[in-house]
Amino acid sequence: MKMRCSIIFLCILAYANVTVSEKLSPYDVLEKYDLPVGLLPKGATGYELNEKNGHFTAYLNETCIFGIKSYELKYKSTIKGVISKGKLAKLKGVSVKVEVLWLKIVEVTRDGDDLQFSVGIASAGFSVDSFSESPQCGCGFVCNSFDKNGDVSSL
Repeated sequence: MKMRCSIIFLCILAYANVTVSEKLSPYDVLEKYDLPVGLLPKGATGYELNEKNGHFTAYLNETCIFGIKSYELKYKSTIKGVISKGKLAKLKGVSVKVEVLWLKIVEVTRDGDDLQFSVGIASAGFSVDSFSESPQCGCGFVCNSFDKNGDVSSL
């Protein structure tokens, strides 16, 4: 009986290890669908993906706001959309501030080395390379921190 329990236990452990190692991060999921990781800010805590219909939900610890160039972006703690190769459609939870208005980004589409961000009535294009890294909540891509000598340096 002891031998049989050990074998079952080892089988359960082996299965658990395979399952855990196969779990992708939300950033890995973006890359799997040919989208850059920088579409999500740093610190995404998890996700849900229905591979049959493409429903994708990513989770952040809290609402995240930061500036990139002349834009201010806001991510809610839950971001939802439908993901497919090179496209995030029916996006909910991401907004961009244009002048004094917050507009919802409803779709992101990759076309070669370019990304198109649509707010429904208008869109803006950016290079995919601009999103090769994830921005950080609060400071985007231009964050300062203290190095080991106490000097301020850019990350």
